[in-house]
Amino acid sequence: MQTIDRESAGSARVAIVGGIHGDEPAGVRIVERLAAELSPLDPTDGGGVDGGRNGDDAEPEGLVRLILANEPAIEAETRYTDADLNRAFPGDADSEEYERALAPRLAAELEGFDAVLALHTSHSAPPPFAIFSDLTESVRRTVTGLPVDHVVDASGLRSTTLDSTIPHTVSIEVGRQGSEAAVEFGHEACHAFLRVHDALADEPPTFSETVVVKGSEEVPKGGGEPRVHFANFEAIPEGAVFAEDDVYTHRVEEPGVVPILASERGYDDIFGMYGRVTGAVKPPGEGELRVYPRGDRDERRDSGAGGDDGENGSERSGRSN
Repeated sequence: MQTIDRESAGSARVAIVGGIHGDEPAGVRIVERLAAELSPLDPTDGGGVDGGRNGDDAEPEGLVRLILANEPAIEAETRYTDADLNRAFPGDADSEEYERALAPRLAAELEGFDAVLALHTSHSAPPPFAIFSDLTESVRRTVTGLPVDHVVDASGLRSTTLDSTIPHTVSIEVGRQGSEAAVEFGHEACHAFLRVHDALADEPPTFSETVVVKGSEEVPKGGGEPRVHFANFEAIPEGAVFAEDDVYTHRVEEPGVVPILASERGYDDIFGMYGRVTGAVKPPGEGELRVYPRGDRDERRDSGAGGDDGENGSERSGRSN
């Protein structure tokens, strides 16, 4: 793991993590690009240099921490060496599996931070989107300040990811794995993240309402030729087949279901996940901290996905195999 501390324009302590998965080079390139762009810390302020901090010196009040998480996997250009790091939290420092032992070390590097952004790519189609597990005020600022239209509420899914275990963390899927577009969009998104937390003062931050999609269940894949018929966040009509192969036919029997991370060949065992539009996160200063139900006036921001106007919709869709 490589930790690079850089100067912040404000007092917040924020972090950007790339290389959680070694076969997602966009995050690595974005972190390296930010390290070259941002000013080094002033050593007289107790700041660190590339690769870590200066011994026992106190850290400055505000800083930007850039982390390349899984260096062996990055070097090998593989998702992980022993275990998926984003399925290994909180981890075990004594584990013989590299990633499971790495997880608590990474968590320690992020302890006490005001905001964390974890960079990912996938084989799923655009658009980019964010993911949160706990909607704190910091997460609300991040989500509504990023240039994304959708955020996935993953609170009902796994509890072993970075965003489910490290406070104030948002993950972002910046684009298709291996694409230049993912690098450029992710770099733009990181600048937006730094602005909304006052770490970058080049221009004022921009906030906008963000549609929330509650993740509910993974859609299993069997074998043979996979076929996916709907794109991410596209409403699946009641009775339509979302995906199929020689083993499964996934027919959605309820309205309001949308795909998340839909992909024919991106994953060995799943086509993606089902989700449901449950509301929208409003920018800071526009009411309570909550996921707001969406009314008719919000239809302009809907990508065609159906959903309940209530705050909590049903989480499961029917399907036949």
